[in-house]
Amino acid sequence: MILKILLPLLLICFCSIISASEGPHKRWYTEEQVAQGAPLFAKFCAECHGKQAASTPEWRKQDAEGYYPPPPLNGTAHTWHHQLPLLQRTIQEGGVKFGGKMPSFAEKLTAAETDAIIAWFQSLWSEKIYNTWSGQGISRVQQPAFMDKLPR
Repeated sequence: MILKILLPLLLICFCSIISASEGPHKRWYTEEQVAQGAPLFAKFCAECHGKQAASTPEWRKQDAEGYYPPPPLNGTAHTWHHQLPLLQRTIQEGGVKFGGKMPSFAEKLTAAETDAIIAWFQSLWSEKIYNTWSGQGISRVQQPAFMDKLPR
């Protein structure tokens, strides 16, 4: 009799633990940062990266000058391959040293505003993309070795 009661309860507890470990993970940013980041993205980033961070569908193809167009930041391109410090640094310092055209925003955005912009576009990422980016997914994407050697 006790086994008939305990077995289903144990099964329910076990299933709850399993489903909780596979569910959404807490993100590093707050909803307030996402709300702050939306108008900042619209003002400083949308012209190149698109209103919903969807940008250029052909972002892998170089233009006539040999530059790549701004990539989507909504989780459909390579942005999720880069750790937070590199995302922050790219916004603050620009993309010229990486062979791109993106200007520096160090004189226009504070560190907190930069984080809010990143929070906003990361809020567009699926759980799978975010979890992979944050190291909670299937595998952690490593930064290329040359990133540490770039001038600061």
